[in-house]
Amino acid sequence: MDYNAGQEPMSTSFISPSAAAHSPARERFRGIASMIAAVFTFSIMDATLKLLSSHYGPLQVSCMRCLSSLVWLVLVIGYRRSWPVLRATQPLLHLGRGALGIFMLGAFVYAVNKMTLAQTYSLFLAAPLLMTALSVPLHGERVTGRRWAAICIGLCGVLVILHPWSKGPVPLAAALAAAGAAICYSLSALTVRSLGRGNSVLSTVFWNLSLVGIGAGMLSIGTWRAIPRADWPWLACTGLAGALGQFWITDAFRRAPPSVVAPVEYTSILWAFAIDWIFWSATPSSSLLLGAAIVIATGIYVIWDARRSVDLPMHPASPPP
Repeated sequence: MDYNAGQEPMSTSFISPSAAAHSPARERFRGIASMIAAVFTFSIMDATLKLLSSHYGPLQVSCMRCLSSLVWLVLVIGYRRSWPVLRATQPLLHLGRGALGIFMLGAFVYAVNKMTLAQTYSLFLAAPLLMTALSVPLHGERVTGRRWAAICIGLCGVLVILHPWSKGPVPLAAALAAAGAAICYSLSALTVRSLGRGNSVLSTVFWNLSLVGIGAGMLSIGTWRAIPRADWPWLACTGLAGALGQFWITDAFRRAPPSVVAPVEYTSILWAFAIDWIFWSATPSSSLLLGAAIVIATGIYVIWDARRSVDLPMHPASPPP
């Protein structure tokens, strides 16, 4: 489970034609489409992270995830000769986002190792609510009362998924790790809208992957394990899915406010159900299915409510139309 259009020409990144040529409504819907693509690819990546976490520590897995994605990104940049767009501004904000990324990814890997993918996602789904709440004071976004009510009901669905009153609650340490990862993810997502004022999509993704990968690698030196040849295909899959997902989620938050694109992440629970069943033969409980239905229904309503207000002018801090 990452976000203002930069001053770099958009034609030098992966987005074409320029976002400035589109209406605010079209930009918002393109942001939603990018988020859907990101959710799917990140679900594939998270499945490989869970596999790798049974052999390596959380920080080593975080390092391998970022550096393997960076390899794919560098190959594309080299082929397109897009090195000039990697120029970065606001270095302190990049460093702060990198620190958030290290904690977020390490905590998420720990949680997904101790719980099923669906359980981890059910806690991580608090991130859209946190982003919506934080976007009000940080970016001046306007969120309707109907949307607030729908998202709160969706969080009640998350409680149903967790079923804390049952005899077998999720491990406390893993649940706290997933909650901490959600908070860091929300803060990181909101920083992208500020970074986008002077950084291209490629620059934002490149420096985040580099800082998190190097930082997590340095922190895991004492527990680093050799990587056998049999695990290299999994690393390649992780890297490709992570690179694509990172680009799409960054593009989503550049094109539309968090209150519009963040609720789309609720669809990740569907992929978690499928992956848990295919790879680990874990079938969802009745409470998991009921809670997912509540979360998905409220998420769809939030998207519909956002579409009703799509003709409202965007806040100046939002990406230009």
